[in-house]
Parts: sequence; C-alpha cells; structure tokens
Amino acid sequence: MTDNSGASPANPRLMHELRKLLDVWANELGFQQLGVSDISLGEHPQALRRWLDKGYHGQMSYMAERAAMRAAPETLFENAASIISVRMDFWPASRPRKGLSSALDDGDTAYVASYALGRDYHKLMRSRLKKLGERIREFAGSHDMRPFVDSAPVLERGVAQQAGLGWIGKNTMLINPSAGSHFFLGELFTSLPLPADKPFTEKHCGSCRACLDICPTSAFPEPGVLDARRCISYLTIEHRGSIDESLRPLMGNRVFGCDDCQAICPWNKFARFTDEADFHPRQQISDRKMIELFGWSEEVFLKQTEGSAIRRTGYESWLRNLAIGLGNALAGRGVPRKSEPTIDGEAIRAALLARLDSESAVVREHVRWALSQQSPA
Repeated sequence: MTDNSGASPANPRLMHELRKLLDVWANELGFQQLGVSDISLGEHPQALRRWLDKGYHGQMSYMAERAAMRAAPETLFENAASIISVRMDFWPASRPRKGLSSALDDGDTAYVASYALGRDYHKLMRSRLKKLGERIREFAGSHDMRPFVDSAPVLERGVAQQAGLGWIGKNTMLINPSAGSHFFLGELFTSLPLPADKPFTEKHCGSCRACLDICPTSAFPEPGVLDARRCISYLTIEHRGSIDESLRPLMGNRVFGCDDCQAICPWNKFARFTDEADFHPRQQISDRKMIELFGWSEEVFLKQTEGSAIRRTGYESWLRNLAIGLGNALAGRGVPRKSEPTIDGEAIRAALLARLDSESAVVREHVRWALSQQSPA
C-alpha cells in the first residue's frame, strides 16, 4: 500500500483517491455500503427538537440532555471535517425476506426482534470501523478519527441520509432502495476533508402507509414521526417500570422489540440475508416458548444473553415483558392465525403463580394482570 504519511491531508487528489479506496475497503471488511458527508446535518436537528418538545422520547431523558451534541457533530469530535457512514445487513435467513415472522402466528412463542437474535452488533461493527481507520492512516498518515456505533449522541439515520445511504421513511427508519431497512449503521468521524457524497434527498414511500397502519399500538402520530411512548420496541427495551394497561393487550407475544413496521415495508423485499455468522440466530434465544424463558433465574438470564442485545432490557423488564406475553396467550390475543395453536393454559397459569411472590413489585403487578386475562372461549 502506498505510504502517503508525508502528504498533506488537504491535497484534493489524495482525498479523491482515498474516497475511491474507502468503498473497496468497506466491502472487504463486511460492510454493504459506505457513504461520506461533511458535518452538516441538514434539517435533522430541527426535527429532533420538535420531537423532544412533544415528549415523544418518553423515559429516554438522555435524548433531551444530549440534544445539543446530536445537533452538532463537532461537539463530539472537535476536529471533525467528514463523517464516514457505513451499513451492515443483519436480516437472518430464518425469517422471511418480506412479511411478518411465523413466530407471531404462535401465541406462546416469544417474539424477539430480528436484529437481536444474534450476537450484539456493537463490538463487531466498532472493531471493523477501527480496522477501516487503520487502513486510512496507512494511506494518508496519522489523522484524528473516532468510531461510533449507537454508543454516543449521533443522529445516525440523519448522518446516513446526508451520506447518501437512503431516505428516512414514514416509519422513521432509513430505507435503502436496494436493501430495504434491515441493516445496522455505524460512523467514523475523521479530521480528513473527504469529498462528500450526494445526500439522498428523494423519498420513495409515495402514498404507501402500510407501516403506519400495521403498527399494533398506533405509535405514529403522523408519517415520519414516532411516539416512543407507544412503541413496542421502546416499551420492551427502554421503558422501566409499569407498562400502561391499555397497551399490554396490543403487545401480543413481542417480548423484545418489534419488526412489524419494517417487515411490512414493500422495500424490504430487497432485504439481503446476512453473511455474518455473529448475526445468525442463537439457539438459546430464537423461537423459544415464553413459559420456558419465564422460568429463567437471573443467573440463567445473564448466562443465556451474554453477548446479546437483550441484556439491555435487564432481568426485571424481561420478566415483565414475558408476563404480558403470557397473559396475552391466555387471552388468545395475537395476529390472525392460519391455525389456532394449542395453548396450555394450566401450565401458563402455574408459571405465573410461581412468580407472584417475586421480589420485584413491577413483576408482581404484571403477573397479576396476566392471571386476570382469560380467553373469550
């Protein structure tokens, strides 16, 4: 590889040559696409402010507390001149390329969002971004760089849109015309003045509102705006404490996250199955019965979720979510099923009763609610 350590980073020819190499290196490191933007975020900071002002962030106080940093990348990385944005597919082949998972057709199976079925993506992507940074240094000399993977106040989707990786859809997800939305995002802030790619300014959702209509809890007050306080992903992962009783029946068997608004999106017919072994479903998490998971001790929970994004919810919220799912199973709630599954109501009630003396008041509350649910039959 060429040693340009003595070259000026402001050399336009060098920067254009480096930009071409970035695409090659990104592909070699397992990223499906790379884009470059400057540190301008367009309209995204204003949209964030409006969202926060309406209280749509719920208990995520860190969103408000660090809003100024999200709006100004230079406050995160003082010497930032460019942002390299990458995406990496995660869609597991065990789930359909388009449409809702069959796991939702089985009322007593725990539904876990597809992104969380494999190992936690943060370390893998950060490691790859660091390797990308090392190649940049080998080519252009020692320059300031810092990788981010959903671990700092970065407006990731806004940055990716500015870098030309896709548009922000009505479900607030970044949608790529060739790959849908089932991918992770990461960023590498750099002091190098790289040539920026063209922002993705067109939106290709048209009149489609499939994602808005399918949301189980009606969490979209308007296209492109999510009220996290009603979002199942937020409720099962970020929210602590009691979940509003009016929302519990709508959650079905979704115990960690929700894919509905992405799975129904027509653009996800182009979703690519992942080649990353770390993102393939882990046996201890995928397609397991809720009653079995509900019996896990905290020690077992920590062992079985080691290296998994599920750890983020914590043991108490894990049991809370499962109690809701079991209550919904008792009541026969869920999406329309091709064939009615056999639910062992007595076994479910026995499992719930065993948790009535839980040390957690939150768990006890949701167990009592679950026990009060009965099938119309």
